[in-house]
Amino acid sequence: MPETIMVPARDGVRLATDVYLPDGAGPFPVVMERTPYGRRETSRSEITAADRTPASRAEIAAHFTLLGYAVVYQDTRGRYGSEGTFVKYLSDGEDGFDTCVWLLRQPWCDGRICTMGLSYSAHTQGALGCLDPPGLVAQVLDCGGFANAWRSGIRQSGAFEMKQASWAFRNALVSPEAAADPVMQAALAAEDIRDWFSRMPWKPGHSPLRHHPGYEAYLFEQWTHGAFESFWKQLGIWMEGYYPNYSAAACVHMSSWYDPYSLTATANYVGLKQAGKGTQRLILGPWTHGDRSNSVFGDVSFGSAAPIDHWAGDWRAYRLRFFDHVTKGAALHEPNVRIFVMGGGSGRRTPDGRLDHGGRWIEAEDWPAPGTAIVPYYLHGDGSLDRARPGVGVQPLAYDFDPSRPVPTIGGAFSSLEPVATAGAFDQVESPDFFGCAPPYLPLASRSDVLVFQTAPLPVPVQIVGPVEAELWVETDGPDTDFTAKLIDVHPPSVDYPKGYAMNLTDGIMRLRYAENPARPRERRAGEMTRVTITLFPTANLFQPGHRIRLDVSSSNFPKFDVNPNTGEPKGKALRKRVARNAVYVDAGRPSSLRLPVLPV
Repeated sequence: MPETIMVPARDGVRLATDVYLPDGAGPFPVVMERTPYGRRETSRSEITAADRTPASRAEIAAHFTLLGYAVVYQDTRGRYGSEGTFVKYLSDGEDGFDTCVWLLRQPWCDGRICTMGLSYSAHTQGALGCLDPPGLVAQVLDCGGFANAWRSGIRQSGAFEMKQASWAFRNALVSPEAAADPVMQAALAAEDIRDWFSRMPWKPGHSPLRHHPGYEAYLFEQWTHGAFESFWKQLGIWMEGYYPNYSAAACVHMSSWYDPYSLTATANYVGLKQAGKGTQRLILGPWTHGDRSNSVFGDVSFGSAAPIDHWAGDWRAYRLRFFDHVTKGAALHEPNVRIFVMGGGSGRRTPDGRLDHGGRWIEAEDWPAPGTAIVPYYLHGDGSLDRARPGVGVQPLAYDFDPSRPVPTIGGAFSSLEPVATAGAFDQVESPDFFGCAPPYLPLASRSDVLVFQTAPLPVPVQIVGPVEAELWVETDGPDTDFTAKLIDVHPPSVDYPKGYAMNLTDGIMRLRYAENPARPRERRAGEMTRVTITLFPTANLFQPGHRIRLDVSSSNFPKFDVNPNTGEPKGKALRKRVARNAVYVDAGRPSSLRLPVLPV
């Protein structure tokens, strides 16, 4: 077993820290991971394409110590062996800084610290990097490190990401408080989170987290801070505010198309590069959260090239090469940016029953990739989507949005929503497998509250790589509502899929009260027209000839996001619901459009 040391933070709270040392006298460069998931618990993501059994933390440590690195795993404040109270995200910067200071005082540390870790362990890296700690020379931010948690990660342009609720519930079950209190643990274990997702909105003291008041309190603090004000500019959830003073450490930012952090990874890459910080690299795969050695995500296969192992050897080998490059001057023959472009597969059903969508890796000098052109595709009153601007006199398209019947989430880019929802790519057809769906399980496009715009079958391939936006002219008859946008690759009918296959690529949402100024929300006047820009997550896809580019516009996507009650009540505190009449304008004077990053094939 490793040596465990209780490292003191500046306020006296002690953080449980395991240290693994190589043979020899040292000193050594250090690889550190700070985690809320248990410094001795095995991470499900530490697999390779060849070995599907996750490696333990001790095994990962042995991989690095064998090659001359000291390895440090630390429980974050209030989790597992560490003292103090857990407050999600907000104490990690200073605790990480203090740990770096402690490391530099150890005789076995040579003064150089590399950090790594997935998800929350990437958030801890971003937080400590904001304080420019001594000794930090390299970071591998794997699916995390909030650029702006109001824009994505906790909220998304005002809407609340419900993964925060399911994460809080699941992790309350394994909290030190629950471990020490069998009554609390039994009460939490007796709750059914799927049942609770059907009883929204939750109320403080009357939610499934009522058994753990501390976790319930931090969740509702996130949920009720709607506007982009000082709460969202705190250390740990707002890297972009710290770019000018961020560490000069060399960074790898990694995310994927069905991961909730692609927007944050690309923003951090661009922001730190523009701030003149250390070398920045970016990797964007087709994966769901942390599943970098897989090839199937949701109901779709992206082919044998999809795993990172296809070009990296495996993820352990890549991290070692990167750290050796920074600490030992070893060559690193890597491009600035690696991007997986989805598409190009046969469209047939694979032997294991998945859609063969396929894909391939490309390299780029920068992000967005040089040569990319932002091309508008306009929405038309007849449901078409093309390059021609709409005509005059076209009536807006209106629908009734009933918050009691939200559009169900069928895949997408999120994490931590299990067992309520599953991330990835799926045919956009209702099914008993998806929360909120009901017989007769028809396509989402058949709903009256989903506006569908699609191109004619494409005569030539269209490749998109980069950021995606929907610019809409909208109206609602109430004080507030949401508008959603979802980009879809429509496969044509085939022997295996006679009804075709509408595969989700990316989506986004905008809470209307924040459209003009996120810091100053404003209720709408009935009939007021608003021009909104919905930021979808970035993506990369090859639309093949015969496929259609489709955009779905609606006002909900649940349980991925909380549902707007359309009443204008404070966020996280609404008790009433009303049906909203929402409209999208599609005429020459108010041309709604989808803006795609087209990169020549």
